This record gives sequence, structure tokens and C-alpha cells, in this order.
Amino acid sequence: MTVDAAVRAIAGFMVLISVLLTWTVSPNWMWLTVFVGANLLQSAFTGLCPAAMIFRKMGLKTA
Repeated sequence: MTVDAAVRAIAGFMVLISVLLTWTVSPNWMWLTVFVGANLLQSAFTGLCPAAMIFRKMGLKTA
């Protein structure tokens, strides 16, 4: 798995978990989705993604 694929996978997982928690626990969990979306948006413009940095340190290959 590449870093790009891992970032997309973890972002999708976090959004799905956020929707599940929003539906079952509290509407405040929607802020997790907002955070994930904002992080994806800023990383598109700046190229800085904390998840990608972590995955690179874990040894995943870049595309």
C-alpha cells in the first residue's frame, strides 16, 4: 500500500466512524468529519499532511 492510498483509506474510515458516532451517540461527533475534511483541504494546497508523515515514518512507499 502506498502513502496516498493509506491517507485516503484512513480519511474514509474516520468519516464513516464519525457518521456512525453522530447517528448513535451525539451530533457533536460531526466535528470529527469537519476536521478530517478541513485537513484534506489544507493538505491539497500546502502538501502537509500529518497522516502522510506518519505513514512515511512507518515505512510505506510513496507513489
